[in-house]
Amino acid sequence: MAAAAAAAASERKRQREGDELPSTAAMWAMWAGEAQYVYISIADALKAAGARVCLFAAVSEIGAAFRSRGTDFTLTLRIADQSRTTGISVTFFANNTALLPRVKSSGDVISLHNVVITMHCGELFVTFDKKSSSFALFEGKASTELRPYQTSIKYQESKQDDEILTNMRMWLAYHPPGLKDLELQLRSVKSDSTFDLVCKVLHVCQASTSEWIFYVWDGTDAPATEFQTFLSTEAFTSAPLHLEETPLPREVLCTLPCIGTVLRIFSNKFSKEILQLQRNVYWARFCNITCKQEFGIWKGTLLASSRVRLLSNEDGNVVERLKMYDSRLTTQVHRQPMASLHKASDITDVEFNRAGYTTLMESLTNEQVTHKFKTLVRVVSAYPCQGSDLHSLLTGNHCLRLTLEDPTARIHAYVHKDDGVRFFGGFLTASSLTRKMNRLLGVPEPEEADEDAPLARNPPWIWCCLKSYRVDKYDPWGSRRYRIFGTEIRD
Repeated sequence: MAAAAAAAASERKRQREGDELPSTAAMWAMWAGEAQYVYISIADALKAAGARVCLFAAVSEIGAAFRSRGTDFTLTLRIADQSRTTGISVTFFANNTALLPRVKSSGDVISLHNVVITMHCGELFVTFDKKSSSFALFEGKASTELRPYQTSIKYQESKQDDEILTNMRMWLAYHPPGLKDLELQLRSVKSDSTFDLVCKVLHVCQASTSEWIFYVWDGTDAPATEFQTFLSTEAFTSAPLHLEETPLPREVLCTLPCIGTVLRIFSNKFSKEILQLQRNVYWARFCNITCKQEFGIWKGTLLASSRVRLLSNEDGNVVERLKMYDSRLTTQVHRQPMASLHKASDITDVEFNRAGYTTLMESLTNEQVTHKFKTLVRVVSAYPCQGSDLHSLLTGNHCLRLTLEDPTARIHAYVHKDDGVRFFGGFLTASSLTRKMNRLLGVPEPEEADEDAPLARNPPWIWCCLKSYRVDKYDPWGSRRYRIFGTEIRD
């Protein structure tokens, strides 16, 4: 607020000192002390390169403010109206970011006075002249308020503004700009389809010289995946913990939410939004992206046609997602994996029956490396997984490594000898051990399975007790391990 007030005072001072306000008689005139502006459509404006025009349009895309090559700050919006739904870009310049438009939500309405239609490299766009142009921002289709929520210093209302604003809102109610027919949340993503995703960009990093990774979240859980494998291979024994070559450092990991999936979206092209997203946390709309599963982990990809549009925290889609997330946090059961609701199996019994539910991410970001908790997970791989090898685990000094996942993370957890006897329910035969392991891994039990045929398995959700501990006291986080205890597979 202080910055905005100081900027406004500076603007008024420049006016008193004689900053010119060029005549725009072609666009407006004064009658009875009131400004009368002649608004034209975007389609007509595009026929008037070099002219100064007045526009009334909807904001379809919101850019990020950044310093230009000179001393100004600049911001680009994209606006649309009935005559041109694909829109046109408007570039603003100001001495201070407080003087730039602060659009609450895509779909809000902007009035622009005395802006210039500019041609550059064969492309037409609108330029906002900080000395002579002015703007006003109004709420979009959901509002009946006729007063603007932000105006520039030189903006003067026209008596036809109310009528034009009302008509624009009526059009927006049926033609919201910039929205695809297929807009999904993470909980409903699908493989190999293109869609829009409204999400919070938590972190951006450069994976290589030509690849960037966006870490995004919307408060929901990505669907649990099925695994395709073959009985004749050791395919059950290996599952990576993450898609990145290098895992996130702990200081970044601890900034991520502990409820809901954090999707990795990969891009092989640089965009100006990357610089802005690296500096601050923004909500954004990822347009025309696709997802697929790799090793059972969802991976997003930006296509050549994909775009990233920054959103205000007051955008309707953002507010809706935050409300859903807040509602999810109110009850313990809704904090559990969405895919497990009404589907949690009774395969295991646990020692900590009355303990609360903890996500894997809550454990990974726990301030104490040593702690115990109860969680709800799927066993996506195991090593070893064959009955004969499992039998030697119970009688020798070997251990079993399970790869566990929930919507927030994947970890390796170990079952040691004494815990293993309880885990499997005693000293069982090799065939009994294999049968129990197959239940954990979600392997179907056909009467005659073809070893060369692909096999779809869907691991069930199971409760288990885990202990986080360190191996090296001088490197507690680097040597952290997980151990399963107090958990038994039922017969």
